[in-house]
Amino acid sequence: MTAADTGPSRDGQADGQAGRSVLITGGNRGIGLAIAKSFLANGDRVAVTYRSESNVPDGILAVQADVTDEASVDAAFTVVEAAHGPVEVLVANAGITKDTLLLRMSESDFTSVIDTNLTGAFRVIKRASRGMIRLRRGRIVLISSVTGLYGAPGQINYSSSKAGLIGMARSLTRELGSRGITANVVAPGFINTQMTAQLPAETQKNYLATIPAGRFAEPEEVAKVVRWIASDEAAYISGAVIPVDGGLGMGH
Repeated sequence: MTAADTGPSRDGQADGQAGRSVLITGGNRGIGLAIAKSFLANGDRVAVTYRSESNVPDGILAVQADVTDEASVDAAFTVVEAAHGPVEVLVANAGITKDTLLLRMSESDFTSVIDTNLTGAFRVIKRASRGMIRLRRGRIVLISSVTGLYGAPGQINYSSSKAGLIGMARSLTRELGSRGITANVVAPGFINTQMTAQLPAETQKNYLATIPAGRFAEPEEVAKVVRWIASDEAAYISGAVIPVDGGLGMGH
């Protein structure tokens, strides 16, 4: 999906183009892909980043990028900006897990997860903010997790990275709020993805027993919340954490 950028108009759209320029990191599968499809259905110009394998439908621009590499991030943004114009909505979704208990966790297990999930978000937000500040508008959505609020055994690295996103969004709100830029966090719980489907049946049963809603969420349910918090309807919300977890963490 490419189009020549003819400059932004006051309503948040580029003249002669539909919708906003939206970028989702790690948007080639799972929750990220559902988010990308939701924005595409909304009429936006959507791009996603991927690390090694792109599998996205027509209409979505896929750009290879490694969020742990500043030069790679900059190159990806340059491609997206040439095709769709300055990024107006950024969804920082790229993330990894390296789960193991504390005494078995190596320093590399910890730092690599932090570098991807937390510092990676910093890299893409810093790059996106240039264009948003010039436009004096923007939506930043950080995809956290119920474990960032609730904690989880074997996920000290992952939970720390996801909790850090909350402080990041709230600091961004205080820095950039006067520029028409919002920064919010969406914290999914257990979602029906390929990863969840591979869990043993007994493990899935145990997880379900802790969820008041009695079911896992569909990726599309997360995507709808992300799309809404990035919309004009949510223009006065910033620094918020929205749990999408069926009542598992209840925002704590």
